[in-house]
Amino acid sequence: MSKVKINHKLIVRGLEISPPIVLAPMVGISHSAFRSLVQGEGGVGLLFTEMLAAKRLPHDNEICSPLLIRNQSEDPLFYQIIAAREVDIEPAVAKLHQLGAQGIDLNLGCPAPMQRRQGAGAMLAEDSNRLRKVLSCLRRSTDLPLSVKIRLGKHPDEKELLGFCRFLEAQGVDMITIHARLNGEKFCRNPRWAVIGQVKDALSVPVLANGGIFSPADAKRCLELSLADGLMIGRGAIERPWLCAEIAREIYGIDCGGGQSERSEIYARFITLLEERFAPERRLGRLKQFTRYFAASFTFGHHLAASIQNSESIEQARRRATAFFAHSVS
Repeated sequence: MSKVKINHKLIVRGLEISPPIVLAPMVGISHSAFRSLVQGEGGVGLLFTEMLAAKRLPHDNEICSPLLIRNQSEDPLFYQIIAAREVDIEPAVAKLHQLGAQGIDLNLGCPAPMQRRQGAGAMLAEDSNRLRKVLSCLRRSTDLPLSVKIRLGKHPDEKELLGFCRFLEAQGVDMITIHARLNGEKFCRNPRWAVIGQVKDALSVPVLANGGIFSPADAKRCLELSLADGLMIGRGAIERPWLCAEIAREIYGIDCGGGQSERSEIYARFITLLEERFAPERRLGRLKQFTRYFAASFTFGHHLAASIQNSESIEQARRRATAFFAHSVS
């Protein structure tokens, strides 16, 4: 990997992230059970929660809220919030301090229509005056590491992206994750890692590259083109929960023992984690959402996805999965 310096760890406002491989915040997926599943395979230096609404956060109960349930082993953990108003920030941050967050991330890339109507996510990123107030309030409210997750913008424009990232730095942001797709661009479009590389060296804070990383070869190519300080892994880690361990071993030379479990064992472990962490009515839906991605990692996985999707209980899903794996070939 010529011309690319491999950082084996990042220091973000005093917090060490090693290896610099981060599990992405994903709605409906990045809950406690999934975080622990991937963490158990190894190779993850930082975890993220699902996206949390800042307005609702102070009123949520961490004992029963599926968004806030956390095991002590999930460390370090950044809590990602989405917000549209400065007034919602201080109460949300106070709650995150109470929860023991190791860092706070502001979502500035979500293109969902509901978030856009509220002026949050990608919409907030387009309103510099309101964004300045939100970030200023965040920075005043906490000494924790503060990160943001953004997209490339409306167009692949190097000057606009650099200007926006420098604006974020000036507001006290400690780390920037760049999803290498344009605002609203679908996942089926190839990520534009090279656009990140056009601005990376002009920035003073660490940059994570995100988007389209499904193998160690993807990770290597992403680092070559983006020049990023680290990687954020999303859907690739759902399909292959051992992916972070493979990247840690092949790119960073860190052998964390991952990739040794059979897929049937990983799936069974995930069901057990769901049963340990969530109330009965919270389990099956999360298993179905996970399975839609996980099933793509092996031959005839669509049969597993369909059988789980049609299951009416976690017990029935377990039996169907056991039968599938008994006859499947990787």
